[in-house]
Amino acid sequence: MTLHVTLPDGSPLELVDGATVYDAAVAIGPRLAKAAVAGRVTAAGAAGGGAAGAAAEPRLVDVSAPLHDGDTLAIVTLKADDPESLEVLRHTASHVMAQAVLRLWPGAKYSIGPAIENGFYYDFELPEPVSETDLARIEAEMAKVVAEDHPTVRAELPVDEALATFGKGKGPAGEAGPAASQPFKVELIEDLVSAAKAAGEPVPTISVYTQGEFTDLCRGPHLPSTGRLGKGTYKLTSIAGAYWRGDERNAMLTRIYGTAFPSKEELAAYLEALELARQRDHRRIGRDLDLFSFHEEGPGFPFFHPKGMRLWNAMIDYWRGEHIKAGYEQVSTPQILRRELWERSGHWDNYKDNMYFTTIDDNPFAVKPMNCPGGLLIYKSRRRSYRDLPMRVAELGQVHRHEMSGVLHGLFRVRYFTQDDAHIYCTPEQLEDEVLGVVRFMHHIYAAFGFTDVLIELSTRPEKSIGSDEMWERAEGVLARVLEKDGIDYQLNPGDGAFYGPKIDFHIRDVMGRTWQCGTIQVDFAMPERLDISYTGADNEEHRPVMIHRALLGSIERFMGILLEHYGGNLPTWLAPTQVLVLPIADRHANYAREVEQVFRGAAEAVGMSGGAPVWVEVDDSSESLGKRIRDGQLQKVPYILVVGDREAKERTVSVRERGVDKGDAALECAVTDVMDEIRERRLPEAVA
Repeated sequence: MTLHVTLPDGSPLELVDGATVYDAAVAIGPRLAKAAVAGRVTAAGAAGGGAAGAAAEPRLVDVSAPLHDGDTLAIVTLKADDPESLEVLRHTASHVMAQAVLRLWPGAKYSIGPAIENGFYYDFELPEPVSETDLARIEAEMAKVVAEDHPTVRAELPVDEALATFGKGKGPAGEAGPAASQPFKVELIEDLVSAAKAAGEPVPTISVYTQGEFTDLCRGPHLPSTGRLGKGTYKLTSIAGAYWRGDERNAMLTRIYGTAFPSKEELAAYLEALELARQRDHRRIGRDLDLFSFHEEGPGFPFFHPKGMRLWNAMIDYWRGEHIKAGYEQVSTPQILRRELWERSGHWDNYKDNMYFTTIDDNPFAVKPMNCPGGLLIYKSRRRSYRDLPMRVAELGQVHRHEMSGVLHGLFRVRYFTQDDAHIYCTPEQLEDEVLGVVRFMHHIYAAFGFTDVLIELSTRPEKSIGSDEMWERAEGVLARVLEKDGIDYQLNPGDGAFYGPKIDFHIRDVMGRTWQCGTIQVDFAMPERLDISYTGADNEEHRPVMIHRALLGSIERFMGILLEHYGGNLPTWLAPTQVLVLPIADRHANYAREVEQVFRGAAEAVGMSGGAPVWVEVDDSSESLGKRIRDGQLQKVPYILVVGDREAKERTVSVRERGVDKGDAALECAVTDVMDEIRERRLPEAVA
C-alpha cells in the first residue's frame, strides 16, 4: 500500500504505508534527510466540517513520527532564523543538561525545562547548593551525553505506567518505580488527569522521551539523537532561584540557564552580544554611578539616590515641557480608591490577581495598578461640552502591581513604577486625528532620547474583554486606518489587545538590536460606557465620548534602565547626572576650579535652564593623583572633564576632555557656552559608545 503527502510547493510525494517524516526526507534527497530535525505536518481532514471548516493548524513532530495519507509536510532543518527549529534544538539541549545534572547529582529532582527566547532552562531540587563555578562541570558532562549520541525515543504511556516511570506506584508488570522518585513529574501527571476529568474528557496517555538512562515527561518534538546537538554549539550561562510553578508558597528550586545555536559561529556571536549586554547591565551601571539601589526591606521597589533623581528630573522636565506644547494638562489621582470603582471599570474581573488591597473604615479599597479610573472621575467632576473636546490630560501616575519575586529584574520588572499616562477624551469625529497626533508625538519623543528605529504592532481583541462587538470593530478599524493612511508599516498581533480596547504598541530598538515595548495607544469605547461619562453636543443632547489611553515612555523606571543600557551609561550630556567635572591639578588651583564651577552655574541660572536649576558641575579637589581623578571621572561617565592649572588660571581657560578625548584648551566662556548649548538643545552623542 502507498500513501500520498503534499510538499510545501504543492508537489505530491508517494511513500510506502507507515512511512515517517524521515522517510519522506530520504525520498526527497539524502542531504535533506541528513539535515532534518523535525516535520511540520498539517493532517489530512484535520479541519473537519467540509469546505466550511476552519483551516487545519500545522504541528511540529519528530522525524520518527508516522505520516498519513493526505498529510501536508514540510521538513524542518536547523536555522537560526526559524523559531520552531530553534525550539527543537534548545528543548533537546535542556534534556541533555538535565541528564548531565542527574549524573553529577544522582539525588536531584527535576521539574520543568522549556526552551525560551534565546535559550533554555531547567529547574532542579538539588541535594547540595551549586554555583556558577559548577557550570563547567555540567557542560563537560553534557559533552559526554552528546558524544554518546543517544537516540531520543518517544513513547505514549497509560497514566499508571507513566506514574510508575517517575517513581509512584507500579508498572503494568507489577514492577515498582525507580528508587529515586520524581515528585514534580508525578504532580504534573496527576494535574493532567484531574484537568481531563474536570472537563469531562477521557484520561489522556502521557508522552515521555527517553535518551539513554534519562526519561522525561515531554510533548516534544526533539532532535533525533543527542549527538545532533553538536559540539561547541551550546553554553550554560547562569544560575538563579525559581519557585516551583512560580508560586512563592512552593519549594525554591535551582534554575540553570543555557543557550544553543545551530553552529559554533552563531553561538559565538550570541555570546559576544551577551557579554556586551552584561557590560551594559543597567543594574551594574546604576550601582557604579550611584543612581539607585534595591533593598530587602522593599523587594521590587527601587530607591533612587540623588544622582538618580538628577537623571529622573531631566527626563521628566523634557516630558512635561513637550506635553505642554502638545496641549496636555497635567493631573494627579490618588493611590488608593474604593474596590467598587475597580469593579465598575472592569479591572477587578480582569486584573485583581495583580493588585494590592487594604481596608479603610471597614470598606475595601485597592491600590491602583492603573491610572484610568481616577482620570475618569476627574472627567466626571463637572459637565463637559463638545467645545471642551478634545481634552488631553496627562498624569505621571505611581502604580503598584503584584509581580512574583522570581520575575523581578532591576528597573525592568518592579512592583512600583511611574507610568507616563495620558487620557484623551474626544468626539468620535475627532478620534482619528487624535490617534494620528499621538503616533507622531511618540516618534518625536523617542527621537529626542536617541531611538529612531521604532516597530509598530496593532493588537486586536483578546479572549477576555469587555464591550460590544460593534465597539471593538469600530476601535480596531480606527487604529488600522490611521496607520495605513499615514503609510506606517505595522505588524498585526491578533488577540493581544487590552481587555477594554485594541491598541497600537511601539517597540524601540536599542544599540544591541533588542526591542523594547514602551509606548501604547488604546482606543476605548467600553470604559466611558461603564463609568457613564458624557458631553453635551452641539445639538444640546448628551453623547458618549471616546477615550484614548496613552502611555509614551511606559514606565519611567523601565525607560531609565533602557537608556542606561542603550548608552552603556554614557548618557547624552542633557541627561548625565554629572555633566561637568572640574579637576584642579594642585591645591593652589582649587580656587580657580571653584570659579569655573560658579561660572557654569551662573550661566545656567541666567538662561533659566531646567527650571532655574544649576547645571550639574562638580569639583574633585581630593588628594588623589590627577591621572586617577581623570580615570574616576571617565568611569563615572562624565561627558566633560575640565583640567585647570597655573596656565589655565592665568589665562582663564580650561583644558577640555570630552568623553575621554583630549580636545585641548578653550576659553572658559567659550567652553561654558558650548556645554550650555549642548544641554539646552538636547544634542545626542554622534555615536553610542
